[in-house]
Amino acid sequence: MKRKKQTSVKKVARTAVVATTLAFTVTGCGTLGTQNGMAGGADILGSILGAATDPNTITNVISSVIGADKLSEAALIGRWHYAGPGCAFTSDNLLAKAGGEVAATEIKGKLQSYYSSIGLSSSNTFIAFNEDKTFSGKIDGKSISGNYVYDAKTGQLTLKTLLFSAKGYAKRNGMGGVSILFESKKLLTLLQAAAAMSGNSTVEAIGDISKNYDGVRIGFDMNR
Repeated sequence: MKRKKQTSVKKVARTAVVATTLAFTVTGCGTLGTQNGMAGGADILGSILGAATDPNTITNVISSVIGADKLSEAALIGRWHYAGPGCAFTSDNLLAKAGGEVAATEIKGKLQSYYSSIGLSSSNTFIAFNEDKTFSGKIDGKSISGNYVYDAKTGQLTLKTLLFSAKGYAKRNGMGGVSILFESKKLLTLLQAAAAMSGNSTVEAIGDISKNYDGVRIGFDMNR
């Protein structure tokens, strides 16, 4: 039964990719990126066609949606190190998933340049969740600590410190790790408070990165 279910999911997801491709062909414009018109639509269309032939597309599509693969609180416990930019969409619609993977790749590419300029790395950015509902860690070498609340049913994660409270999500990232994700303005607040860079225009640009993407959450991919 499990094998049949996986086959069915793959077929539906592939159909979604085709449906998305047809939609872009008919409309001649993109809805997932920041470009408009035939040129933008052609770029996104090409990305979707490429994704349709990628054997990893189905896995990536599923891992790009919050709540698609439940993460238990027990699995969240432990120390996680920064591995790269993370993002996922809140929609569970298969068509949104298929198109969303293209947008997710674009968003991660933009985030990578911002994160690199800030100086994030696996050695200076990490977080440890403890069984007693406390957490500690560093962002760009700046220490943070406090309490957390995690709802395994929805994936919602709330971090509470003396300086701020940030609501986000925790999910599996498809690479054996987890993604810690926030609405873009919440992520900006977190980075500013933790790294004390409220006047950094590069960091503030993160607050604008998802304005053209409905239901996107951005943050960090983390590994053990």
